[in-house]
Amino acid sequence: MSIRTRRAHRHASTHAVGFGVAGFFGFLALLTLALFMSLGGVVSNWLQDLPDYTSAKAYLVSEPTTVYASDGSVIAEYYIQNRRSVDSSEISDYALKAIVDTEDVRFYQHHGVDPQGILRAVAVQLGGGSTITQQLVRNTVLSDEQFDMTLKRKVREAYIAIQMEKMFTKKQILNMYLNTIFFGHSAYGIEAASITYFNKHAKDLTLAEAATLCGLPQSPSVYDPLKNPEAAKKRRNIVLERMYAAGDITRKQCDAAKKEELVTNEGTMEDSEGKYPYFTDYVKTLLLKDFDQDTVMQGGLKVYTTIDPTVQAAAQDSVRKNLDSIGNDQLQAALVAIDPSTGYIKAMIGGRDYESNKFNLATQAERQPGSSFKTYTLCAALNAGMNPQIYINCNSPLQASPTWKVNNFGHTSYGTITLAKAFALSSNTGFVQVIQAVGADKVSQMATDMGVDVDIPAYDSITLGTIGIPVIQMAEGYSTIASGGYHRDAVAITKIEDRNGNVVYKHKDKPKQVFSTAVADAAIDVMKGVTQAGGTASVISQTLKVDQPVAGKTGTTENARDLWYCGITPQLSVAVWCGYTTEGTVMVHGASGHPYNTTVPIYVDFINSALSGVARAEFPKADGTATYKSNSSWKFTATKYVSEKTDQYRSYTNEQTNTNSNGYTDTTTTTNSPQSYGTNTTGTTTGTTTQETGAGAGAAGTGGTEAPAGGEAAGDGTR
Repeated sequence: MSIRTRRAHRHASTHAVGFGVAGFFGFLALLTLALFMSLGGVVSNWLQDLPDYTSAKAYLVSEPTTVYASDGSVIAEYYIQNRRSVDSSEISDYALKAIVDTEDVRFYQHHGVDPQGILRAVAVQLGGGSTITQQLVRNTVLSDEQFDMTLKRKVREAYIAIQMEKMFTKKQILNMYLNTIFFGHSAYGIEAASITYFNKHAKDLTLAEAATLCGLPQSPSVYDPLKNPEAAKKRRNIVLERMYAAGDITRKQCDAAKKEELVTNEGTMEDSEGKYPYFTDYVKTLLLKDFDQDTVMQGGLKVYTTIDPTVQAAAQDSVRKNLDSIGNDQLQAALVAIDPSTGYIKAMIGGRDYESNKFNLATQAERQPGSSFKTYTLCAALNAGMNPQIYINCNSPLQASPTWKVNNFGHTSYGTITLAKAFALSSNTGFVQVIQAVGADKVSQMATDMGVDVDIPAYDSITLGTIGIPVIQMAEGYSTIASGGYHRDAVAITKIEDRNGNVVYKHKDKPKQVFSTAVADAAIDVMKGVTQAGGTASVISQTLKVDQPVAGKTGTTENARDLWYCGITPQLSVAVWCGYTTEGTVMVHGASGHPYNTTVPIYVDFINSALSGVARAEFPKADGTATYKSNSSWKFTATKYVSEKTDQYRSYTNEQTNTNSNGYTDTTTTTNSPQSYGTNTTGTTTGTTTQETGAGAGAAGTGGTEAPAGGEAAGDGTR
């Protein structure tokens, strides 16, 4: 045996005897002091109101909730403390030994309270000497008392520590402790500290790195390796010497680790905003409806969501690209894409920049959808038995009631055309007559059944999109058509697990049939006309690159304040909105905006990217066709009011010329007669910007100054 070894043995032996004797008398001294102070039972009273320490939950610490994308990648974490709990098998053996050798070298010998530690605590006026078990009790069960420097707290702490050692193994206690303690830089637990200082997991720590971290709990700010590397290095070397003295490493290992330079590599954990902040904020909102704040922010939930990183990236790129090309820094956009077959939200954009505007325009804003609401009127009409080929007088203006006059966009008269054509042209006068014939109550109910949750009053003016609706609800409503008439709620969360891996929620698909697949087929056929030549979004037929069937509807509100395009393919139902946070006329390159130069290109670019390489699919097909009532059974307002007011319904010519806000002239001449329903002769349009008029019109129009039964009137420009 070498001299050093013999000295070490003698030193350990004398210290063992010395501390043993001193510890014994120290413990007696403390006990005597406590008994003296008790004055007939104070100590006993101290132990009467202890928190429940018998449940394992009492020792649980704040744990972040982790949010996952559909591919299993982590997209956000909600937390109050930056903490990541890991099992002891996921912690470096060096760290397991270093923390014991540094904080409580007699950890494996005592039973929760170390008499030697008590003596030291008395010597420094109760300011230290706690075992690892006592520290764990202080940080969990007695966290509310952890800053009380009193004998009462020490007695309560010691009592629970002794009881805790009876309930848990040393391995379990050490594991809980390493997941609990504070390492500085907002890092709680060894895993968070490993990532914060070295950007690696706790299981991958080297000896020198483990010693560095295990030297921090005594004074995290003083020994901060990022701010005070020299102090941290000295502290690290002290820890290494303690590990050697305890026999956990060799002299060679100790000296080699001490010679290493302290090299940090600062890392970061996922934050509450995450990769897709608008979506993860929305998920948090949903969680808080079913769980309390503490559970969401500290309960360690695992939340599995529907967001598809590939589809989300396509949405982000499309919105950014198109907004940048417009060059209007104030212009905002929102987009939601839903899989019609499941209701899963695959992408969500709540604004152009989360940092400058955290208000989610996709879920929180209720903006008027304009003529994109006409789709609900269309579905109600088809479901009620109205043939899409029925003819309707779509001239402008329309005296919809004795006190309500409605105009098409630009006061354009389209003549008597089919319902399908009126939809493609977005005729206000035509669709006001449709809602009057079908019943506003049926249209309101149809919108609700298809997925619109906001209150839709049964007024005729709702067909012009006068009631604000969130983007997500428009995407959900349109998905009912794409799924063949089956409504599914928009789904963001598929599964939730608690911190122990138990499934506490799992989504179940519960589609509800709103109308037949035959009606859905008919609606899709009509909606396809919008994207084809003559429709308000005919540019789609020229710019769509993917081989997929597509259908949809544009929407513009008064003075171009809200611009919409809602479109469907078999794979995705998408709603896109553009406008300002504070309502005002959208300006694009110096002129009033239109869906064709805002929301439509966003949609096209998104679909081209999201469905690139995806095999062609088809919308659900019905076995038969929809059943329609006789056309003569439907009565339209224009027949009554036009004939009574002008007596010119059977034969008249209407020619109008107007200069629009883009600076070019539209001239439209319409001739109507019983023999020429649908005959439409349209003049030419001059100018550098394409504007669809007549057969190619992006129609909508001047709403009236009054809505029946107190309804909100549609304003100029609804299309």
